[in-house]
Amino acid sequence: MPDPGGGERPTPYGGALATLAAVAHALETAGARFLVGGSLASSLQGIPRSTLDVDLVADLGAGQVAAFVAALGPSFYADAERIRDGVARRASFNVVDLTNGYKADVYLTAEDPFDRSQFLRRQFVEVASGLTLPFASPEDVVLQKLRWFRLGGGVSERQWLDALGVLKVQGSRLDREYLRRWAAELGLEELLVRAEEKAGGG
Repeated sequence: MPDPGGGERPTPYGGALATLAAVAHALETAGARFLVGGSLASSLQGIPRSTLDVDLVADLGAGQVAAFVAALGPSFYADAERIRDGVARRASFNVVDLTNGYKADVYLTAEDPFDRSQFLRRQFVEVASGLTLPFASPEDVVLQKLRWFRLGGGVSERQWLDALGVLKVQGSRLDREYLRRWAAELGLEELLVRAEEKAGGG
């Protein structure tokens, strides 16, 4: 798999790749925009770690739910009513890959300025031969990880270390102006400064 920083690196996905590919295909079939985020994105752009969850952000509408569920097929547990409820609340829902036990968490777009910015800055990456998917940019992954760290009361070591990993690996390639502008907008300024100092950059 190509490294966004150049060269080759081993895939950080393991068994999650099949689940990711299936859910991505179902979203595409339903006609919904999406991007891959969470630990899969931070593993690609930072320091790889194992995970049993696949995180995506999707602009899925109520009229697209039936096509999405149908495209997943019988190998997934997907409760259409719960999915419609998540879509209606613009919150989240999950589906489970019955072939391997992996769970995909799908977060609905809030259509706020940050969400719009994330989608404008998606980066398409070939994660396997013939499979190219849109990922959140490294800067947006850092911001989202810090956001989740704060929402979790500042105690999630996984979210913190994922953010540090992207900062360390991407280094000077990061758009620091973008990071600081959105950190200010999202109330993450102090966390970003701490993370940059800990990662040894900024």
